[in-house]
Amino acid sequence: MKLLFDLFPVILFFVAFKVYDIFVATAVAIMATFVQIGWVWYRHRQVDNMMWISLAVIILFGGATLVFQDELFIKWKPTVLYWLFAIILWISSQIFGKNLIHAMLGKQMVLPFSVWQKLNISWIAFFVFMGCINLYIAFNFSVDTWVTFKLFGSMGLMLVFVILQIVMLNRYLSTVIPEGSENQAVTKNPPLQEKIENKPDKED
Repeated sequence: MKLLFDLFPVILFFVAFKVYDIFVATAVAIMATFVQIGWVWYRHRQVDNMMWISLAVIILFGGATLVFQDELFIKWKPTVLYWLFAIILWISSQIFGKNLIHAMLGKQMVLPFSVWQKLNISWIAFFVFMGCINLYIAFNFSVDTWVTFKLFGSMGLMLVFVILQIVMLNRYLSTVIPEGSENQAVTKNPPLQEKIENKPDKED
């Protein structure tokens, strides 16, 4: 259900394009994004930063598409959004020392620091790749093919990427973090020093 909600603007964009044209579809996508954020605000009284970024990008590039009646802008929109996400992940990690993937998933999994770093890098690489493949499809195929790829192709690639990550992290997924505990790697055996300290004293 959440996946359908996240794809709500893209699904309406696809339907509107098939029924009308790229410009009507763009206007529908802008309105759908406003509705999506309004619903999230109504339910939770807060909106994720990524959703605000998505709104800003669709307003900018969708608006330019409608004003100039040029589909070039809306074709660039997914790539700009993907690359923005990649830049945000990279800057947060390299400059501010904050791993945003860890911030989002840290309550569900216990992972070593190095694994969180690899996850962050993999998402950055994935977003860069998605931005490139979007441009390739947009400028080497018909608008109809690009719109179809925007919904089904992007969703399919995302699904494959997530499944690959789940397979890679399978051994960690059964680990549940107790409430209030720190997110650290779990070891199967306690350290030697801890064993010694907890060993009962021998009777005299």
